[in-house]
Amino acid sequence: MISKPKFKICRRLGPGVYDKCQTPKFRVASSKGGLLGARRPKAPSEYGAQLIEKQKIRFSYGITERQLSNYVKKAILFKGASTSEKLYEGLEFRLDNAVYRMGLGASRRATRQMVSHGHFIVNDQKITIPSYELKSGDIIKIRAGSKANKIFINIAEKIKDYNPPVWVSFDINSMEGKILDKPKNTESFIDLNAVLEFYSR
Repeated sequence: MISKPKFKICRRLGPGVYDKCQTPKFRVASSKGGLLGARRPKAPSEYGAQLIEKQKIRFSYGITERQLSNYVKKAILFKGASTSEKLYEGLEFRLDNAVYRMGLGASRRATRQMVSHGHFIVNDQKITIPSYELKSGDIIKIRAGSKANKIFINIAEKIKDYNPPVWVSFDINSMEGKILDKPKNTESFIDLNAVLEFYSR
């Protein structure tokens, strides 16, 4: 069941913000949520549209305003690739997001907690920082002492039909994941250029 705050956020920003909103049940509930006779909302201004895109990223990745601002600043300073590509890489290369992309958690919020509780090892070092920045070639393992934890019980069954993005992999036999490549932005839900324009004001 979607909590009221999340439901409102999804209605305002779109179902892509949270996984629980990407269901037929949400679409039905959302279509019934409007008031009869209510006016259609006006199309947002350019600034308003940019603000909406910024909020989409913040809620989707579960990051603060300051964190997003820092990702944008870092992307702008990088030479040799498009700024939007570097911004996307920065967001996707977060440890909590990579664990989510591997299918080990139902949401980024869940994987953020998993990382914070010390369930993962990156390159033989225990990491408890969800925003830890990964790079191609990094190895992510479920800590030996965590494998018996209830959140990992039947993990093979849970992810057997899951297809991760091509830039990550997870071997259920070794309980080990790997960052294979840089992430490529295939998301149509967010407009990274609009976010960059917002911060360039």
